[in-house]
Amino acid sequence: MRINREHIPLQQTNQKDHKNISTTERLLSPSLVQRQPGHGLFLHPPWRRRVDPLSPPHRHPAPPSSPNPKSKHPRKPRKRTPAALRDFFFANFFAIGLSLSLLLFLAVVFRYGIPKPFASHFPHRVPRPRKPIHRKPPVLVDRDVVLGADVDLTTKDLYDKIKFSDVDGGPWKQGWRVSYKGNEWDSEKLKVFVVPHSHNDPGWKLTVEEYYDRQSRHILDTIVETLSKDLRRKFIWEEMSYLERWWRDASESKRESFINLVNNGQLEIVGGGWVMNDEMMEGNTWLNDTIGVVPKNSWAIDPFGYSSTMAYLLRRMGFENMLIQRTHYELKKELALQKNLEYIWRQSWDAKETTDIFVHMMPFYSYDVPHTCGPEPAVCCQFDFARMRGFVYELCPWGEHPVETNQENVEERALKLLDQYKKKSTLYRTNTLLVPLGDDFRYISIDEAEAQFRNYQMLFDYINSNPRLNAEAKFGTLDDYFRTLREEADRINYSRPGEVGSAQLGGFPSLSGDFFTYADRQQDYWSGYYVSRPFFKAVDRVLEHTLRATEMMMAFLLGYCQRSSCEKFPIGFSYKLTAARRNLALFQHHDGVTGTAKDHVVEDYGIRMHTSLQDLQIFMSKAIEVLLGIRHEKSDQNPGQFEPAQVRSKYDAQPVHKTISAHEGTAQSVVLFNPLEQTRDEVVMAIVDRSDVTVLDSNWTCVKSQVSPELQHHKSKIFTGRHRVHWKASVPPLGLQVYYIANGFVGCENAKPAKLRIFTKAKDVPCPTPYACSKLEDDTAVIRNRHHTLTFNVDHGLLQKISRDDGSQNDIGEEIGMYSSSESGAYLFKPNGDAEPIVKTGGQLVVSEGPLMQEVFSYPKTAWDKSPISHSTRIYNGDSTIQEFLIEKEYHVELLGGEFNNREVIVRYKTDFDNKRIFYSDLNGFQMSRRETYDKIPLQGNYYPMPSLAFMQAPNGHRFSVHSRQSLGVASLKKGWLEIMLDRRLVRDDGRGLGQGVMDNRPMNVIFHILLESNISSTSNPVSNTRPLSPSLLSNRVGARLNYPLHAFVAKKPEEVSVQPPPRSFSPLASSLPCDLHIVSFKVPRPAKYSQQPAEDPRFVLILQRWHWDSSYCRKGRAQCLSVVDEPINLFDMFKGLAVLNARATSLNLLHEDTEMLGYTDQGDAAQEGHVLISPMEIQAYKLEVRPHK
Repeated sequence: MRINREHIPLQQTNQKDHKNISTTERLLSPSLVQRQPGHGLFLHPPWRRRVDPLSPPHRHPAPPSSPNPKSKHPRKPRKRTPAALRDFFFANFFAIGLSLSLLLFLAVVFRYGIPKPFASHFPHRVPRPRKPIHRKPPVLVDRDVVLGADVDLTTKDLYDKIKFSDVDGGPWKQGWRVSYKGNEWDSEKLKVFVVPHSHNDPGWKLTVEEYYDRQSRHILDTIVETLSKDLRRKFIWEEMSYLERWWRDASESKRESFINLVNNGQLEIVGGGWVMNDEMMEGNTWLNDTIGVVPKNSWAIDPFGYSSTMAYLLRRMGFENMLIQRTHYELKKELALQKNLEYIWRQSWDAKETTDIFVHMMPFYSYDVPHTCGPEPAVCCQFDFARMRGFVYELCPWGEHPVETNQENVEERALKLLDQYKKKSTLYRTNTLLVPLGDDFRYISIDEAEAQFRNYQMLFDYINSNPRLNAEAKFGTLDDYFRTLREEADRINYSRPGEVGSAQLGGFPSLSGDFFTYADRQQDYWSGYYVSRPFFKAVDRVLEHTLRATEMMMAFLLGYCQRSSCEKFPIGFSYKLTAARRNLALFQHHDGVTGTAKDHVVEDYGIRMHTSLQDLQIFMSKAIEVLLGIRHEKSDQNPGQFEPAQVRSKYDAQPVHKTISAHEGTAQSVVLFNPLEQTRDEVVMAIVDRSDVTVLDSNWTCVKSQVSPELQHHKSKIFTGRHRVHWKASVPPLGLQVYYIANGFVGCENAKPAKLRIFTKAKDVPCPTPYACSKLEDDTAVIRNRHHTLTFNVDHGLLQKISRDDGSQNDIGEEIGMYSSSESGAYLFKPNGDAEPIVKTGGQLVVSEGPLMQEVFSYPKTAWDKSPISHSTRIYNGDSTIQEFLIEKEYHVELLGGEFNNREVIVRYKTDFDNKRIFYSDLNGFQMSRRETYDKIPLQGNYYPMPSLAFMQAPNGHRFSVHSRQSLGVASLKKGWLEIMLDRRLVRDDGRGLGQGVMDNRPMNVIFHILLESNISSTSNPVSNTRPLSPSLLSNRVGARLNYPLHAFVAKKPEEVSVQPPPRSFSPLASSLPCDLHIVSFKVPRPAKYSQQPAEDPRFVLILQRWHWDSSYCRKGRAQCLSVVDEPINLFDMFKGLAVLNARATSLNLLHEDTEMLGYTDQGDAAQEGHVLISPMEIQAYKLEVRPHK
């Protein structure tokens, strides 16, 4: 990407300013947003969180130093030695050491004979097998206890230590002047692997199709042709979205050449996700089915910060190593100073080292050539031979440019390059060095590729032919590097005294924590993308949960099917299902869900997601007819009887509720699907065109209901004229339930109208029929249910305090504010100062009170004629419902028009919780991370991703939690404050290559579910306990219900009430699962091949997640929680009417069945017998064969 270099000190430059999340997370993977295997966690970028000029578009902010802004290794957990044994060991240290040394020496001689001299060219030694350490399965009595990991480093400790002073390091602007003595490689020569690569964004400044047509297809053609000329040439490729597209176009000979290059080790597929970052399942599945490859090394150079959830998912997918790049520059410097840039990443709860994965962190500013060969970019740029005159890329901005290597200059050039390699090597512990060679959309032509390969091979030949240099250099893949590094670490002990390390791989420190928030230079923190394009972040989440529900329905259709004719409908939909998987995966790209792409690219992502959402909803509308027995078979061509209760007219429109027309003497059916694993009692809502309606269940029994006017964001017309009918529904787990909305049904009371109280200082708001209205005269308004009493300031329409049923009371001062941000952009958040409140006295307030739902709606007065925000606060009455414990906040945001330019809108809850500015936010909806506000970093650096949850805790154990149904950004800038950003509108490009601001805002709704909880037993102090805390069981359940809502469908035509169809429901589970067990996914991974697979092969997949929850809060999760996982689950008895014939544990990408290698406790035999035991915080996948009971 092009970078503006005008204001950057001349020393270090980079033509790319890049980005990343986490999701993504779904994220994102996020990301941030980064997602999860099989669609159930949120990756933003990752969570979850990026280019070169002229031709290939780039995104790298220039370095602060620049003128432009811009052999499988078994993994075995280790038991920690008890204190008594440790004392004995230290007391007899020398005796034990001598004895072990003698025994080891004899064992080595016996096993290997007399050692031979080291002489080979990059030796491939077989690592000595480590003695297996057998673990006992977890003890059930301790199953709600998660021990903390024992590690050498945590990111919190690093943040505490670093001063964040941004000292000028000279040529390496963000580091120091690196030097070496020269004898570091006397005993172990330097082994350099130069890894050619090309980073291909699936959408950023161009759409994925535009990039493919103009660049990516040519790059893949170039790779195949140039690598085939010389066996010494290597390359790595990451993005399966482009490879799959190229594969469709490629000739048979090109495909064959590609496979040959993979098989002979010249070409490695790294990561294998559909995009970077992704949950990997779609990409890995395609890759294995098409090319027969199972990747084991992850390559994530461009996400904007990294979630530890991604490390966990990769480990459970069978990955052995991962490489990351975009972490805070000060953190990189600190790790480099201590030679800790390579480490074992361990999850914070993992006391048994089952989640360990080896990580290589790149040390410098960017992943382009100037910032990868060594610490001096002005030198490294001279070895980017694609920048020689005649190519399309910009020349080196430091003034010295690359020249063709020849016999006259090879010695000088090789020694200059080797000097950089040696300097870079001193930042790491081993003498095996990784040097990436590439950039965004590189190797686009044969001439460019030949220039790189030809010149580097001549330099390598010189280095390798001079033994005095103690170095060997060659092209390599990521696997070549990690394999050689592991071999060296197996021969040479790089461990430090007292280092915890890992039993998996000795010689490296262990680390836990995540890498947010990313800063690439000075005070440029990439916290803006947490909230950029929030409308599409919300659509992403809707598509994710709709796809998950569709996968379940398809699995049940095929599972209960007993003849080939009923397979036609689900199998016929398989190509659209695959398209939906891929469109969702595509948006997990680190420029997709992050909101950091050009406007027309965002539109392309949005249209793809909208198309898939429509396809999935149409399929579900037809599938429910089969599952309810209305029709035994269904054709994709036949029109369905039902339609979704919410529809979107186009890709960037808010969903609109279908209006149910309840004519006299008719009833219209409403079908609810529950995608969760417990029976769901919930107050639900439908829109009707008249208020005199009745609700009945599937037995035509009366159901108590409430009717209230529908409200809208409109200054002069708050009431739409339509009505909302609420009733309490009960839907079986993974099941369907039918209700009827009728008019004129004798024997049932009509829905009870809500009472309205209205406040306005403008002209009177007319009272809608048939409601009783009164004026709000007091300064405060109150709504209450049996658990909460909420008090509002009427003049401002904002929440003031919450009283609870236990007599406690908390100040919760709701504030809506805006930052003025003239330097913020799609990536960066750089406010001019603190956020200023925007609500003035004198808005409009409507209080609606009924037996099931009470609501305060506020259209506030602001400095603008049309307020940019309105909001509702709701509480519910419903025995045995989760809803009665929560407070629902819904914000309607419209940052439309130039008057809101360079503004970022936030909601702030100013509580009386003494949280010491410590709070917790989630990573990918999977785990929590402890956050602490630091004075030594700016406001924007204290913002963190919030894919789905943030909470703060007072010293007395009281908690304030906010659950979100979309990814946003969160901070606690002052004691007791929790601040969440809702939307941002920015004119300026922030110098990271995008070339535009964020001006394409859409009207949108943000929904929060707020919980206030008191602990029932002692709890840890957030200040003294630096480990992440877990949500309560109730909090976990609230989050699941918000992010996996009921799916509602309405009949297209009403029925006569005189003709009552038989009761209909669908209940596939034998019983509700335990409350802390979550079904991440139940699906048929390859529906198109379902009929071709042998019947004895498992064709279904079940992925389960065991939540960890804080047992110092209500252990039963309040409403309706009948059990938690305190004994093994029997998969064979899980379903009604379905026989599970076998169950095999597998990796999360479904490609490995060696669960010990994946780090799980022993699962094989147990799973085959149907009994599975899942530890807290684990996700486990099982392949099943399912057939109807005979």
